Amino acid sequence: MDLSSARLYLCTDARKAQGDFEQFLDAAYAGGVDIIQLRDKSLDAAEELDLLHALAEVAARHSGLWSVNDRADLAAIAGAPVFHAGQRDLPPSAARSVLSAGAAGGAVIGRSTHTPAQVRAALQDADVDYFCTGPVWATPTKPGRAAVGLELVAEAAAQAAAAGSDKPWFAIGGIGLDNIAEVTGAGARRVVVVRAITEADDPAAAAAKLKAALPPL
Repeated sequence: MDLSSARLYLCTDARKAQGDFEQFLDAAYAGGVDIIQLRDKSLDAAEELDLLHALAEVAARHSGLWSVNDRADLAAIAGAPVFHAGQRDLPPSAARSVLSAGAAGGAVIGRSTHTPAQVRAALQDADVDYFCTGPVWATPTKPGRAAVGLELVAEAAAQAAAAGSDKPWFAIGGIGLDNIAEVTGAGARRVVVVRAITEADDPAAAAAKLKAALPPL
């Protein structure tokens, strides 16, 4: 899969409590998730690499994409096709140099954005291949991060249209089946979710419903 055609992006932890990491990944991809990012601050580097190898294998079975969060060094070693960085992580140009020195030389790079200025910078930065904007609503997965509301989603859509840019961007933060229509109504065509799938009794069914709620690209 090419990132330009991806619409549903999932972030998950290592699922230590459930003990079903690979089975969960299989279900999520089967339900229609396009990209899965492992995001778990409790992992040491060795643990994360082991899980990334498992993620890569499951993704390959489903022709899906997978992503590494924050750690450009681990992304380079694991050969990740996607790398994502926050505003306080490595700048995209620096991440590009790290990735190019490893197995992930062709990785696409994503950037988190939380303000109109950050959206503008992401649209203009040649080292940013996609960006996420949010959190739309407050979420426990990002403690201390204030919600930006639907206004920033609409702003991102307007800025992309004004720039004539087809750079992919995703709305993120507290998005689920109960409010995804508000997000798409504000102009998003791609979303990142966490709890809407990770806490679902049937992850595949939850993913399928979310995917069906997204507009075509």
